[in-house]
Amino acid sequence: MTTDKHPVVYLTRRESFAAAHRLWSDELSAEQNHALFGPCAREHGHGHNYVLELTLRGGIDPKTGVVVNITEMRDAIQELILDQVDHRHLNLDSPLCRGLNPTVENLAVLFWNTLQPRFGALMHELTLHETDKNWASYRGE
Repeated sequence: MTTDKHPVVYLTRRESFAAAHRLWSDELSAEQNHALFGPCAREHGHGHNYVLELTLRGGIDPKTGVVVNITEMRDAIQELILDQVDHRHLNLDSPLCRGLNPTVENLAVLFWNTLQPRFGALMHELTLHETDKNWASYRGE
């Protein structure tokens, strides 16, 4: 597959951060929250070592040989996401996450929406790994 006769490449940058959160919905009773979220609903929360993967999709620029300079991805993720969430309690001291139930699904959509103005149509997929066994991917749908 090509765009304007330039090969299309999927370019991914992976970053990690540590953060705490508490899963809780004000729409549910305490009993419902504990039943749904289990230990994740504990009053003081718990932490994860998250892994964020941002994938851009685009044609290779024939002059530069790249879709986008990978340092642009690195810097945008750092500035727009990591500086707001790394080593923070997402419910309590992350302005980016204010008012959000920080489930892995909600965070994936939030991070997509935060990065999308920077990369526009190049955005293909954002995957957020909460653990080695749990992650969410979002493609802007």
